[in-house]
Amino acid sequence: MLGAALLSTLHLLGLVLSLSGIVLRGAALRRLVKDPGAVDAVFFADNLWGLSALVVIGTGLARTFGAFEKGSGFYLNSHSFLVKMGLLGVVALLELWPMVTFLRWRVRQARRQSLDTSNALALARVNMVQIGVTLVIPFVASMMARGIGFAWFG
Repeated sequence: MLGAALLSTLHLLGLVLSLSGIVLRGAALRRLVKDPGAVDAVFFADNLWGLSALVVIGTGLARTFGAFEKGSGFYLNSHSFLVKMGLLGVVALLELWPMVTFLRWRVRQARRQSLDTSNALALARVNMVQIGVTLVIPFVASMMARGIGFAWFG
């Protein structure tokens, strides 16, 4: 019982960390449009976002497939869980372009080469969509935790 509570708490704290990281990253990207020195703030926030992914996904897998919660049968047969995973997939797909871009920027910065940050505003827009989708996930998760599915899925 205590293990499940701790795991659930870590999962929720991971969500708080993810929202912090993604909001900070968006703000840093908007600053980067006018201030090239803001790239370090982008990297810091992106690191938070990445760390949160490890926490949320790791604890989520443990809760789904471990012996801590309701069991994988509950989750895998829950329409709400499937919607939640779909939303997580959307966030992950949207992350491909920023992730590749920031990796390239990090390599160029390490080599002391100039960075082309001209796409910072477009990346900030993608970031805003990710924030919106991420904010929907806890709503669906609370439905899932209560065994609520969506009637329009069958």
